[in-house]
Order: sequence, then C-alpha cells, then structure tokens
Amino acid sequence: MKFPKLHTLKEIANLISSEYIGADDFPVLGMNEIHVVETGDIVFVDHPKYYDKALESAATIVLINKKVDCPEGKALLISDDPFRDFNSLILHFKPFQSSNSAISPTAKIGKNTTIQPNCFVGNNVTIGDNCIIHSNVSIYDDTIIGDNVTIHAGAILGASAFYYKNRPEGYDQLKSGGRVIIENNVDIGALCTIDRGVTGDTTIGEGSKLDNQIQIGHDTLIGKKCLIASQTGIAGCVVVEDEVTIWGQVGVKSGITIAKGTVIYAQSGLGHSTKPNGTYFGSPAIEAREKFKEMAYLRKIPEILKKLKTK
Repeated sequence: MKFPKLHTLKEIANLISSEYIGADDFPVLGMNEIHVVETGDIVFVDHPKYYDKALESAATIVLINKKVDCPEGKALLISDDPFRDFNSLILHFKPFQSSNSAISPTAKIGKNTTIQPNCFVGNNVTIGDNCIIHSNVSIYDDTIIGDNVTIHAGAILGASAFYYKNRPEGYDQLKSGGRVIIENNVDIGALCTIDRGVTGDTTIGEGSKLDNQIQIGHDTLIGKKCLIASQTGIAGCVVVEDEVTIWGQVGVKSGITIAKGTVIYAQSGLGHSTKPNGTYFGSPAIEAREKFKEMAYLRKIPEILKKLKTK
C-alpha cells in the first residue's frame, strides 16, 4: 500500500508514538507485508525468529519490538506491539468509509456494463467496459475490474483477510487496507469469495475462469488463463502462475507457488510448491503418477495377505 504522499520517519513515529532510529526526514512511501515490500515501505516484525528476514528484506523501514543494530540504508520504528501499530497505520491511511448507497458515487462504471439489482459497489471501485455483474454481488472499496468481466450472483470481492494474532484476551485481526484486482476477460462464478490484500493486491489474471463457490485468500496472485473448479480453497499469499488447472475441492496451503501449467486433480491437498507442467493428486498431494502407483499397490494388499495365510 503506497501512501498518497511521501511522509518522513518522524511523522510516522509521531502517528504511533514510537521511538525511531534513523534521520528525522528519512522517506517513508508506504507499508506492506514482507513478501511484497519495496524500497520506502514499512514492514513489521514481532518475533525474533523473523527479525533477520525483516531486516534483510527490501523494506527500508522496519517496525520492530526490540532495539537492534540498524542495517545501513534503513530505519527502525521501535514499538512494544508492532502488530497493533501496523494496524493503527492501516486504519489511519485506509479508514473504513460508509458509501451510504448501493452504488457509491465515487465508483466508476464503464461503457455497456450491466449491474443487476441488489448489487453493492463500494467507494473508489472501477469497473471496465462490457461487464455483467449479476444480482447480489458485493464489490468492496477500491476494487478494480477490467473489461469483459462476468461476475455471477452472490460473489463477494474484497472481504477482509483471514489474518489473526492470538492474544490472551482473544484473536486480534490484522486490518485489511489492500485491494482486489480483476483483469480483463475473467469469469467469476456464483458465490465465489475473493479477499482483499492486507496492504497489497489480490489479483485474478487476464482470461482466468473461476467456477462457483471458490475461496481466494488475501494477497494471492492468480495468473493468466487459469481454470479453477468448484469448491476450491486457496489460502493467502499463494502465487498461481499462468495456465494452471485446479479441479474441484482442492485445498492449497498459504505461501507456496503453483508453477505454470500445473494440473491438480480433484480433492487434493497441496502443501508445497510445484514444478512447471506437473500433475498432482492426493492429500498430501504428490505427482499423480506416483500417487496412482501407491493406490495400485494398496489394492494388492488383501491379495498378498491372503497368499501369506495359505502358505
């Protein structure tokens, strides 16, 4: 998430009442999660296990809960609760705003686009030309939809990320200030849910087709010309490269990459990155040919046991 204008380290520190290490005028351009940070971004870290990863990332401002040596060219914000203060910054720069209407006056709707009854289109939404938005679709703030997109009834674009910190008093949600981006020529089936990024974008690439009842988690990138069948659930921060096929009821773990051309058979549970043009099956999923061999061997066990008993 980029800020509307450049801020200084001192300004950001004042917003969250934190100490800082670095020049007062050190430039701060935005904030992001660690997997998508860039120069000028703030990243937060609150566990020693991840200190090095954050300090060595592309982010140049690290919101951290311990005074450590500051790497050259970077700045630190010292906080007793980085998770809380990261949330405070999200809410400051991306506060919730009620639209008070079914279609926000700040939404931009393209030529020849049809929006059926009972839809909600939030603030600063952009919808391109020649789209069809069927009834009861909810499109949350800041969503961007390209041209020639069809979204079927009951789909929800832009709900909050499923991202929580477990505290003694209960779960604390990391607020979502990111977006959903739907590129050109995408079809989204009925009752699909696509969560917005925490600070980045959840993206559905050009020409991809989603069946009914699919869940796409926060900050996930679906590539071009992908085909995803019904009841698939893809967790957050997954990269699905171009021309991937995922059949029904597949579950995908967060933070992995599904390589270009991969095919995942129905009812598989994928917990690791794949190789290009590979075919996978099972839970946990492995290469389909190996899985089918395993199943064939298992079917022979009763026969083998029977032979052993007769000896």
